[in-house]
Amino acid sequence: MVSPNTDLAYDSKIEGDVVVTKLDSAINWIRTNSMWPMPMGLACCAIELMAVGGAKFDIARFGAEVMRFSPRQSDCMIVAGTVTYKMAPQVRRIYDQMAAPKWVIAMGACASTGGMYRSYATLQGVDRIIPVDVYVSGCPPRPEALLDALMKLQAKVKRERSASRLLSA
Repeated sequence: MVSPNTDLAYDSKIEGDVVVTKLDSAINWIRTNSMWPMPMGLACCAIELMAVGGAKFDIARFGAEVMRFSPRQSDCMIVAGTVTYKMAPQVRRIYDQMAAPKWVIAMGACASTGGMYRSYATLQGVDRIIPVDVYVSGCPPRPEALLDALMKLQAKVKRERSASRLLSA
């Protein structure tokens, strides 16, 4: 039996509350666990986006429960639904107003490719006006698919080089 006063025990006077890590890892850990989505609910996919915030699916487990309707307080835009040419300038304007770094999830077939609408009024994919990081397939996609997309986006953010971007700015 080892006595509690041995040298092998944790010594809070020496070690304290110091955590040693890389700056990129710390910044990306903060970013992945506190994403604030900007919901762009444009069609039926918005109902599934709303369901993700409920207790059954609980997007709060991923640190993304703070849905902000102000682009200056958001860092992840979720485009859910059909983007028409009439709405495209407003989607781009809101994206431009978001602070960097910012990410985009295209939710559903309509946001990703225009879906079943091959008309003069429908944009054939939101990636024609803003860069998309993760695509979610389905018409409409299940809430679990959006949570999977959020996890993929978090994995992408964890791999980014944050410190070099901060130091060069």
